[in-house]
Order: sequence, then structure tokens, then C-alpha cells
Amino acid sequence: MSGKYLRIVAIITEEVVMNVPRVLIASVCLFVVSRAHSIDVVNNASYPDPERLEEVITAFESEASNERLPRKAIVCTGSSGMRSWHDDLYDDLAPLTIIERGFDGGYMNDLLVYADRIILPYYPRAVVLYAGDDDIAGGLAPGTVHETFRTLVVKVHAELPKMRFYVLSIKPSPSRWDQWSSVQEVNELLKQACQEDERLTYVDVASAMLGEDGTPRADLFAEDALHMNRQGYEVWRDVLRSTIIKAEWPHE
Repeated sequence: MSGKYLRIVAIITEEVVMNVPRVLIASVCLFVVSRAHSIDVVNNASYPDPERLEEVITAFESEASNERLPRKAIVCTGSSGMRSWHDDLYDDLAPLTIIERGFDGGYMNDLLVYADRIILPYYPRAVVLYAGDDDIAGGLAPGTVHETFRTLVVKVHAELPKMRFYVLSIKPSPSRWDQWSSVQEVNELLKQACQEDERLTYVDVASAMLGEDGTPRADLFAEDALHMNRQGYEVWRDVLRSTIIKAEWPHE
């Protein structure tokens, strides 16, 4: 670019800065940074293509168009751990108003990509999130999962700045026990992120799923030693209710 054009760009930039409110500038900067980071994460070759879930996401949208879903509810979303809880979430989190949006095989990156279709349209007051399990199993580094989560939070809070997150720790699965050290690292990073923002609450469901010997309790899992049975979800229910009911009941 020639010196002439550089001077023109500088003049235009100065005029914009002088005349555009600071709040707007900050918002634009946040959007650009968030979007750039989002694209960088989405393009990570280790992540599966989010378009593989298009049929599932479209089904959620179809459901929402056919019935009037409540606003200011709590969206429960994430991978198969959340998806398999759908049938019991209504009772397990009663009397809170919830919207079930879990899907099988979901990565943290899928939540980032589809947040504007499965979270933001409902204007929720809070989100219960379970993700990262499949990320680690898929070979993603703990730091990548953490950064993807932080980008998701930025994206959601850009639209709904007061929305609260309840972040469930990644569970200790017998079939993935060899990955436990990486899972613990992700959990610690998620916990730290929550401690840095009062709108984020870390919910440690993992500790209650370990036996006295420090290994996963087999009685909490289905035959595949990965997905949970009803006993496992009762553990999740009790741990989550101890935090979320007191915090969210005043907003019902």
C-alpha cells in the first residue's frame, strides 16, 4: 500500500475514533477478536466438522418453531452426557424451567459454532454446560478445550452479558481412565476460568463419581463403561441441585 493511501487510512481512522462512541468501538473490537478466535478454533484440524450435526441442530430449531419455548429459562446443553439426561432433566431440576439441548458426540467447538442457534435464540438466563469429554477422547489438548470454552463465553456474553454458566466438570469414565490426567487438567482450567468471572460457576460432579480407591465407581455406568446409568445421573442431580436451585430459584 502506498504512502498516499496509508495517510488516507490514517485520516479516516482518526475521524472514526473521534466520532464513534467508545462503547461502540469496544463492542466492535470484542466482536472482531471473538470472531477471529472463533474461526481459528473452528479451523483446528483436530476438530470434526460441525456440519456433521446440522440435522440435529435443525431438529432443535424445528421443535422451537412448533412450540413456544419459554424465555429466561435455563438451557442444558453439551455432549452425550447431557443428551442422555434429557428424559429426567425436567424432574431432576424441578422447579426450574429448562430447555434440553444436548446432542451426542458434541465437542466444545460445536457449542461455540452453534451457540447462536441452540443457546442465544432462547434468551436464557443461564446455561448448564457439559462438554470436553469427547474433545479429550478425540485428541484435543486441554489448553485447546479451555480456550474454546473461553471463546464460547465471550460469544454468548457479547449478546447476553448477564447470563450465567454452570459448568459441569468432565466425568471420570472407566473406558477412558487412561485419559484421566488430561481430563483433570481441563477440569482445573475450567475451574480457574469460573473463579475469574462471577457469572461462571464450576460444578464438580467428577469427585462424587470416584470410589474410595480413587477410580471411577463402576455402579454409576452403563455396560459400555462410558455413558452413565440412572445412578450416575442421580449423582449429577444431587451435586448440581445443591448449587443451582438456591441460585436460580429467585429468578423463576
